[in-house]
Amino acid sequence: MRDRLTIRTRGAGRTGALRVALALAAVGALLSGCGGGSMFGGGSSDPSPSLGDRFGQLFGSKSQAVGEKAPAPVDNELDCPSVRIRAGASTFAVGLPGKPAVGSDLRYQATITRTARDCTQNGGNIVARIGIQGRLITGPAGTPATVEVPLRVAVVQGGVNEKTIATKVYRTTVAMDDSGNVPFSLVAEDVVYPVPPGATGDSYIFYIGFDPQALTPERPARPARKK
Repeated sequence: MRDRLTIRTRGAGRTGALRVALALAAVGALLSGCGGGSMFGGGSSDPSPSLGDRFGQLFGSKSQAVGEKAPAPVDNELDCPSVRIRAGASTFAVGLPGKPAVGSDLRYQATITRTARDCTQNGGNIVARIGIQGRLITGPAGTPATVEVPLRVAVVQGGVNEKTIATKVYRTTVAMDDSGNVPFSLVAEDVVYPVPPGATGDSYIFYIGFDPQALTPERPARPARKK
């Protein structure tokens, strides 16, 4: 894209100067266009392109915002169960110790904004990668410098009586900054389960969500020694 641009300025006058200015403006617009776009497709307001690049490298265009329909598989691609957020596990809110995570006692809250998945077959097993993107927002009570975000991924056979095929907890540590609005990303690359028999796989679902019970309990501060 950065080919040399040769501009002839012999006999320059007002007309020559104008032509040079117009040519430079056109090149600037062309170069800015080369760097634009998003690996998710379309524009993106995510202030951290590195997270989008990570998802783009792993999943290409096979990702969707929460609430969007998952992209259809391409020819000869193994179809994957859809990704859904488990009811009651769509947000992760933390308050001051001993206080509910609401109002002025809210320290921070995390939400999931985008997901992705792909599947491959390895012998008698399906190996899946589940991508999760989200945001951490600082509350009125303030947030620590780093936040540990606990996420659970489960393979579930849906139906009247749901059956959990596999489940695992993942954790990612997010460094907060002064903006109070920080994106986070996690890719579970080791989700493995047996190949479903017959058409059973049509009822399989990848459930994701926050799992606060998987966090290591926060140690209470030690009381100051009396002098």
